[in-house]
Amino acid sequence: MKQDSPDTDSIRVHTVSLGCPKNRIDTEKMLGRLGPEYYPADSPNASEVILVNTCSFIQPAVEESLQTILELAGQIKDLDPKPLLVVTGCLQARYGPELPPKLPEVDLWISFKEQDQWDRLIKKSLGDRDPRPGFRQADLERARLEPARVISTGPGFAYLKINEGCNHDCSFCLIPTIRGPLVSQPVEDLVLEAEGLLAGGVQEICIVAQDITAYGKDLGLKNGLKRLLERLAPLPGLRRLRLMYLYPSGVTRDLLSFLKQMGPPLLPYFDIPLQHAHPEILSRMGRPFQANPARTIDLIRDFFPEACLRTTFITGFPGESEEHFQALYRFVRDTSLNHVGVFAFSPEEGTRAAGLKPVVPDTQKQKRRNRLLELQAEISSSILSESVGQEMEILIDQPDPEWPTLFQGRTWFQAPEVDGITYVSSLQARPGQMIRCRIQESKTYDLTALDESGP
Repeated sequence: MKQDSPDTDSIRVHTVSLGCPKNRIDTEKMLGRLGPEYYPADSPNASEVILVNTCSFIQPAVEESLQTILELAGQIKDLDPKPLLVVTGCLQARYGPELPPKLPEVDLWISFKEQDQWDRLIKKSLGDRDPRPGFRQADLERARLEPARVISTGPGFAYLKINEGCNHDCSFCLIPTIRGPLVSQPVEDLVLEAEGLLAGGVQEICIVAQDITAYGKDLGLKNGLKRLLERLAPLPGLRRLRLMYLYPSGVTRDLLSFLKQMGPPLLPYFDIPLQHAHPEILSRMGRPFQANPARTIDLIRDFFPEACLRTTFITGFPGESEEHFQALYRFVRDTSLNHVGVFAFSPEEGTRAAGLKPVVPDTQKQKRRNRLLELQAEISSSILSESVGQEMEILIDQPDPEWPTLFQGRTWFQAPEVDGITYVSSLQARPGQMIRCRIQESKTYDLTALDESGP
């Protein structure tokens, strides 16, 4: 809905959400707490409040968070009145009281526990501030509000976070320290949230968490994920149900049998972070399935021969020899996975892995990462070429910024924000629409398609 100007009691908020979809959901819920008072500001200069939700999972994410805060602070330092700079998220959780003295530019720090009352905290900080003179509203669009969230992913899809924290003890990971132990959301709450998303026009729901296979264990639920999916799958309007981040040891024959019987709208898409393929490195990582990760891949393909498989790997973990890396390289080559992300190991203070020896030189880490990415580029290109000439349903996410009749969308085997996209030529497509297209061309990671239905 277009709105020439915000209501006089609106709070103009410019938002930057860094890191994973779980952070994005936290941001959406925080904005939702403002209710009708929330008004999106398209730039820091047009805002009364700047909300930065940070990531600190690895050092590059810490650096990005700090750089973002400092850049925003520099942009607004000469404004009068100056927007309230608010920071929340993993950076604050990881470093806590160390941050305020080092970043005096930040006006308000919000902890995870305070996120559900941030509206009260910012209103207290804003006081009786007058609206900024000369503020231009004409080109802003009122955000679409769901019952408890301001959806920021566009009209076609949304994320649903089913649990927080993690009970695993991976030697390289800070998530249990930053986010705490596993805390699952009640089934009824998640069903209500999903119903709200679908009522707003969402057709694809992506279930996310640190480990969705652990859902409900802390609530005493047996087969918690299965119980949740049984409630979500029949919801009216749900066209795609995508599972993101299944811990490998949780992908059992029993779960796969259940998923096979469920059928649509569940997608045969499996996002499984393996992290490595050699048992010695997996053991050093503290992964509880170190014997042979290929068994997980084979098991999935036994039930879903058509499965789309995504994973992530870490190169240069302490003790990784050339032999270990060659085993990983062969694994990637032989399993032919659809989507692979590769990260060079980052020794994070506070993790057991940070003190492990021998250390792999940074240049070697990056070299191995690049070799895996080059291999995966060839695999991805080959797999996508098989789609050319096929007719597929594409969910349109947004118009292409360069061409008026070009749109960006996704097939069922392309997850939002992490996989490739499909460029659709169409005279009638609109964001949030599911349309049948014929695949015209494949690239390394992306597809191009034509909407043949005509005007």
